[in-house]
Amino acid sequence: MDPSAVGVRLASAVAGPLIKRLFVAEGPGAGLVDHPVRISGRVSFRGEKRTLTEADLRVLAARLVRQALRTGERPVGADEETAVADALAASLQALGDLDLTDLQAVALGHTEFARALRRAAGSPERELSADGAHFHERLLDTACLHILHFFTRRSTFVAATLVDQSRALGELTARVDELIARSPLPGGEDPAFERRYLAYVEKKYGRLTIHGLDLADAPDRWPLDTAYLSLEAAPSAGPVDGGPRETAGPRAADRALAGPERVLLRGEAGSGKTTLVQWLAVACARQEPDEGMAYLDDRIPFVLPLRGLTRHGERLPAPRDFLSAAGCPLAGSQPAGWEARVLAAGRGLLLVDGVDEIPDTERRRTRAWLRDLLDAHPGNRWLVTSRPAAVREDWLAEDGFTELALNPMGPADVAVFVRRWHAAAGPAAAAYAEPLLAAVRAEPGLGRLATNPLMCGLICALHHDRRGYLPRGRKDLYAAALSMLLVRRDHERDTAAVPLREETQIELLQRLAHWLMRNGRTEMDLDRAEAVVARALPAVPEAASLGDAAAVLTHLLDRGGVLRRPAPGAVDFVHRTFQDYLGARAAVEEGDVGMLTGHATDDRWEDVLRMAVALARPRERTAILEDLLDRGDRTPDRRGRARLHLLAAACLEHADALDPAVREAVERRAAALVPPADAAEARALAEAGPLVLDLLPDPDGLSDEDALHVVVTACHLPSDRALRYLGRFAGHRSLRVRAQLMWSWHRFDCAPYAREVIARLDPDGLDFTVRSADQLRELRRLDLRPTRLDLRGDLPADELAGYAAGLALTEVRVKDCALPDLRFLAGQDGLRALALLGPGLPADWRSIGALPGLRELVLAAPPDGGRLDLSPLAAHPGPLTVRVALPVGRLVGADRLPPGVTLVPEPRQGR
Repeated sequence: MDPSAVGVRLASAVAGPLIKRLFVAEGPGAGLVDHPVRISGRVSFRGEKRTLTEADLRVLAARLVRQALRTGERPVGADEETAVADALAASLQALGDLDLTDLQAVALGHTEFARALRRAAGSPERELSADGAHFHERLLDTACLHILHFFTRRSTFVAATLVDQSRALGELTARVDELIARSPLPGGEDPAFERRYLAYVEKKYGRLTIHGLDLADAPDRWPLDTAYLSLEAAPSAGPVDGGPRETAGPRAADRALAGPERVLLRGEAGSGKTTLVQWLAVACARQEPDEGMAYLDDRIPFVLPLRGLTRHGERLPAPRDFLSAAGCPLAGSQPAGWEARVLAAGRGLLLVDGVDEIPDTERRRTRAWLRDLLDAHPGNRWLVTSRPAAVREDWLAEDGFTELALNPMGPADVAVFVRRWHAAAGPAAAAYAEPLLAAVRAEPGLGRLATNPLMCGLICALHHDRRGYLPRGRKDLYAAALSMLLVRRDHERDTAAVPLREETQIELLQRLAHWLMRNGRTEMDLDRAEAVVARALPAVPEAASLGDAAAVLTHLLDRGGVLRRPAPGAVDFVHRTFQDYLGARAAVEEGDVGMLTGHATDDRWEDVLRMAVALARPRERTAILEDLLDRGDRTPDRRGRARLHLLAAACLEHADALDPAVREAVERRAAALVPPADAAEARALAEAGPLVLDLLPDPDGLSDEDALHVVVTACHLPSDRALRYLGRFAGHRSLRVRAQLMWSWHRFDCAPYAREVIARLDPDGLDFTVRSADQLRELRRLDLRPTRLDLRGDLPADELAGYAAGLALTEVRVKDCALPDLRFLAGQDGLRALALLGPGLPADWRSIGALPGLRELVLAAPPDGGRLDLSPLAAHPGPLTVRVALPVGRLVGADRLPPGVTLVPEPRQGR
């Protein structure tokens, strides 16, 4: 049976990634053997190298069935779809029972190989209707074509000895792909378009511009795989960061949607929100998501940057207009109704970026637009991003959104970023990486600046550009960055002489930034930008020498490195931070103190006000701060008053020269906010900078609640001073205080924090959270022996097993931790409670039966649509209570559990 002549058409781009998962990955010596390898030894769902469970195999088979049904007319009814998937899973499972080698399988050809599989599986299609059996047969034939093609590409032995067969299979597969592309079955246009669309998404969003990386031998853009730095996201409201076991805590940001279907993600400027959006879109496009991101399987991403969608004040798009509104060149070529079918099937990943970058009036429209889409298309996954204060804490709570906030980069993140930056910048930059890291560790001011990817990138670029010299303050850093982008990079690259001086370019850029700031925009039409430049030209004759306003604007766009064209007919700054800095500079020069402080309660003006204080003369600086204090004093509610007084306190860091009386007045208002009233206020207090550490009280005499909140504040000010302060709370009686100290380890240098804080913590009832190999080694070096572990992140399995062997564990939590198995728990007879959480379980958790003392087990639910195989629990002697948030219908083997094992259903987390 020729798959090219039947209704089942699975293109290589669709089937290849799924078929690949049936087999173990090649080892480093693969292909060099002088004999073929038996297929049964290669499968990934049995043997010592098992990475795919039988439940995973059924999920994979169900995906193949869904993909096949999506390519055209439905050959079976919806009621038989699951039965066909089960039969296909049984047929594919027979791969593990075949005595054939890969050579023999290729020699058979795909149709005979499929017959061999059906025989080995006991002809599972016999339980199907005639239509179902025929569909199963066609589907298995097509799958076997891709399996054999996979063998020919994977094994150099087969490719070398069966050249003709390999070539024939490759040609047949190529013909099938070409046929699918040229003549899709009726109703099968969607998959063909999706392949084109996903290829476009991967190419468009697969590279990242790092602003400031403008060196002579550096690339203009990084591959996203190299540039992406996985940060953490924590609940942005509600419980404090740490807390006992039941408190929600940080998770890998790219796995934020693995549980809840809807997330509002908050992050400061430059924190990586848009980069995360790109990363998720590309992961969808590749259809082979990394471990822990299986929730992206079969998803179609729609990237919706709000500032572009609302550029002209038009209505926000309906699904049919998503592609055109986002500027996708494929818009108009999609099959009619494709977007509606994707969303109706719950396959959409909607990435709505930048609520903070649109005016407040448009945020209300955006809220209504989101609600309408959510009501009309339930079951899809949503990520909405914003700066922290742009919308209230419960802005999307009614619609089931989980609110998370991107955590600042910790020392380990900074080290990774700095080394990657210098590796990408070329050989000439390599020697600057370690000196820069030493400077960041030694200089508290630099350490406070290097808390997000944008600032880290600027610091790296300036450090290299200035041959190891760095400005120390934020104002000087921005000024130096502008100088580098406007002038110095052209000299670095030996380009022609710059026709405009730096001061002239900044004058024009200020006018543009000032217009955007006053109008609450981050993007403007090209015509509007030309009009702003035209009004400025009479005052800057040097610029007028280039020609009319259009010529001057073109020069700023093409040569300056600070402006860009985000879409045809639009202009914006390469990053909001530059707009804020230049807008503040313009406001100070215009003497617009009232305008600045009048917008103090608008989150978009916070950075503008800080920069204005830094750029102002002493008299103007005093006026700004006094006006902020006065407005705060006249605000009746505590939260609003605290916001204005804390903003004034945060500005002190940028006030080099200031009337001592004004400084004292600001510090007095800030001191009145200590201790903070809640966790949100504690984090806001930290925004005022290191001066807050002088205001925080000693542990003695504080209530447990107050102690927790001052610890939260200090934890968000990573420095040697904060470390010494936090060390005084290590013996605190409150579990929540000690848990917060434990949780914040990753924000500080690993070894000093371990010595000063972790080693002195009272371990009673405390989960020791371990996120990295360095933390694991510090615990071992300090000979700390906790009884409760909370394991997260990428931990080396061998080192974990070696450390755990010396512990007497009673409770263990494994979350978002890619462990292959549970052998680190070998011999832990006293273990009473175990939680295996996150997107999936360890690949091999059969050893759970060897934990006789285990009394409570919490299991993660697999991604939507998957099943959970409970067979490893059959060996447990009991009694054991198993909690899992999954319907019984998706639990395999629940009816075969021993009497001592009790299943307790748990409600799903999030929506």
